[in-house]
Amino acid sequence: MIKKYLLLILFIACCTEASDPFRWIDTLPKPWTLNDQDFEYHLKSIHEQYSEFDSKLIAINLWRVGTPYGLYCLGEENEKDNDPVIRYDSSDCTVHVLTTLAYANSNSLEIARKNMIEIHYKPNKQNAKVPGYNYRWHFTSDRILNHPMNVNITELIIDPQFTEQVDIELNKKQNGQFFLDIDWSLNETISFIPSEKIDAGVLKKLPPVCGIAFVKKDYFKLGIVIAHEGYVLNRSNLVHASSELKKTVNVDLLDYIKQDGNYIFDGAMFFELDPIN
Repeated sequence: MIKKYLLLILFIACCTEASDPFRWIDTLPKPWTLNDQDFEYHLKSIHEQYSEFDSKLIAINLWRVGTPYGLYCLGEENEKDNDPVIRYDSSDCTVHVLTTLAYANSNSLEIARKNMIEIHYKPNKQNAKVPGYNYRWHFTSDRILNHPMNVNITELIIDPQFTEQVDIELNKKQNGQFFLDIDWSLNETISFIPSEKIDAGVLKKLPPVCGIAFVKKDYFKLGIVIAHEGYVLNRSNLVHASSELKKTVNVDLLDYIKQDGNYIFDGAMFFELDPIN
């Protein structure tokens, strides 16, 4: 009788694991509590556990839920900005998106730092990618449209007639001044899905994991389109670094975009993330 009971428990456990392959992530220590050696050990174990790139991206997102919030917590490790090029102990929304992508492409901290430079920076005047503030992908909408690792899928998941467009010069304020002092601007026509059009039907058309970038029309006058970003997992949940909750959280996306009967953003862009070749 006891043997049958133990076999039943084992069977249930196996079925649970099969139905949710990411439950294993809950057994790992949280990354922000680890030193570099232990972080790298568990990062490697994630890469061994999950063979597909999308699965790695989902797993690392889930592993990082709870990470303390820190605004503008990346830098170039130099006199101008001595914050690290990559880190796992703190995140803001963009830092979470970019560093999670770097870790999903890397099974060591050394490779992750190298890949983060590939992800976070444009080529400089010598056509080299090196850490430098002026060469960051500062604007999320620019990154979604033009970064070789991002694929804009906004108009693939809804009939384009239901999208809105904005013609904007990124980084140029209404008064003609630069928003960021980087001597760069870019004219773009940017399409986004209005918040009221984002529903379960739209989410069903998403891949298992993708990026989402939230549009704020009030920012257009500053030469900015995107106010916040994160990942959509399993066509339902948003993993993002929350400035309000001061940590990275995993929440229902539709509940997040409409709170107390009001939409907190004007719309969103959706994008897939490709592995580094």
